[in-house]
Formats: sequence, C-alpha cells, structure tokens
Amino acid sequence: MNSAARIEAFLEMMSAERGAAENTLSSYRRDLEDASREIDGGLAGATAADIRAYLDDIAARGFAPTSQARKLSAIRQFFKFLYAEGLRGDDPTGTLDSPKKGRPLPKTMSEAETGRLIDRAATEAGDAGMGYSDDRLAALRLHALVEVLYATGLRVSELVGLPVTVAQRDDRFFMVRGKGDKERMVPLSAKARAAMRTWLAARAGVPAFADSPFLFPAASDSGYLSRQVFARDLKGLAARAGIASGKISPHVLRHAFASHLLQNGADLRAVQQLLGHADISTTQIYTHVLEERLVRLVNDHHPLAD
Repeated sequence: MNSAARIEAFLEMMSAERGAAENTLSSYRRDLEDASREIDGGLAGATAADIRAYLDDIAARGFAPTSQARKLSAIRQFFKFLYAEGLRGDDPTGTLDSPKKGRPLPKTMSEAETGRLIDRAATEAGDAGMGYSDDRLAALRLHALVEVLYATGLRVSELVGLPVTVAQRDDRFFMVRGKGDKERMVPLSAKARAAMRTWLAARAGVPAFADSPFLFPAASDSGYLSRQVFARDLKGLAARAGIASGKISPHVLRHAFASHLLQNGADLRAVQQLLGHADISTTQIYTHVLEERLVRLVNDHHPLAD
C-alpha cells in the first residue's frame, strides 16, 4: 500500500470512527499530501530525520509556528494510525518536539461595538421596506444571522446550516449538532427569536425556498448560505456601523459571546458547554477575561483596596 492509499485509509478511519467534520478531513488531507510530496519516497515510509527535515523546510518557508504545529499534529495522528493498524512497526514522530508557539489572545469586540453592530443590522432590516426584493431579504437574513450568532456563540458552520425547524419551533433553547457529531443545547435571546421570526416570514414568500430544510437556504452545493458569503456580508455591515472591517469575522462574534458572558459573571465550565468545546483547555484562552474580572472584584469590594 503506497502513501496515497494509506492517507486515504487514515481519512476514512477519521470519518467513520471519530466522526471528523468535512473541514477537519480537508485540513488533514492538505497537510498529509503536502508532506508526502516533499518527502522522498512519500510520507508513509518516512523516518524521524525525514520528518524533521520537512518541518525545518516549512519553517524556512515562513510558515507560522501554529501552522507548523498543526501539520505535525496531522502527521503524528497519521503515524499513530499506521502503528495501530500494524502497517508500521514504529512511530517516527515520537522523538519530535512541537514547534514553540505563543498562545495569542482571541480577537474580540467590546460590548459597545457589538451593540453598535447589531443595532445597525436591526436598523437596516427595519428600513428594508416591504416586498421580497433581494436587498430586503439580504438585510433581514443578515439581522437574523447576527442576532443568533451573538445569542448562541455557534460556530459559523453550525449557524449557516441550521435547520428551519429551529425558527419554526420558536423555543428559548434548541439542540445543535457540532464537532464530532456531538449535540449540545444552546439558548436563544428574545431579540434573536424575533429576528428569526421576521426572517422566517420573509423566507416563506420566496417560492425557491419553500422546500428547503435549512433556515438560511441558498443556491449552493450544500443548499445553505456559505460561510464566505456570511463573512463578506458581516464585514460590510461592520464598515457601515463604523467598525473596522478587518476587526470582525463570524469567529470574532463567537469570541465576543464567550468573553461578554465571562465578563458578566458566567462560569468557565458553562461557557465551555455553550461553545461545544470538548476540553476545558480550549476554553481557557478566555482566562484573561476571568483574571480581569477577579482584579476588578477585589478592587471594588475588598475592604483594604485603595
């Protein structure tokens, strides 16, 4: 079995046994195929020295430490699979160190900026007028997307692929299926539910959307709005709200959801569950928010504080 066949076998295992998402599988494929092209004889037969030379090469090409670490992680998992399946008698990645990398704080937005963004979306939705013009539909859809994203902290892939039944039920909570095919419960604010109801009414007037199972249907391969279109529309909204478009993305709004919850007293474990993080260590990128909150708490309430 050559390297290409073994990479395919690994990806099949990740999909079937571990429920890896399509985006995750695509990332593994890119990283493993790149390594296999660069290493003489292919990746499956590589030695520790081969892999170390490959990592040195991508570092010299200017790849960030985070990208180097991601590629090494994919290679490690690939060789663990080969060893477990008896396709190799050793794991050449066992002696390799991960590239040193800092842990940058996530980009986020202040509560005031987030409020300004949502207010602008609401204003544009209200000014869109009657009828079913493309501009009106786009404004109502964007308002619903922004309200729901900030209310729930969903991943963008989870948001754009929501089923229409979420809006039809109009409940205060709903279940979403996230990474690893795991389900979690997320809340909906009154404003988010109202924006979804308004969008649902407009959506019902578009015959092309009638049979779609998705809340945000589109003429795409997936049948729902693409992440790229939403990201583009969100940047445009930010610019119109007087916020630098380079500062915002759907992921930034997800971070804002988590940061603002923690700033206002939420527990880190609760935020972990709402975000759908499998491991609390992933959520701990927000510990700087907790530290700021604790300092403020002591300064405001300790009897000996200045």
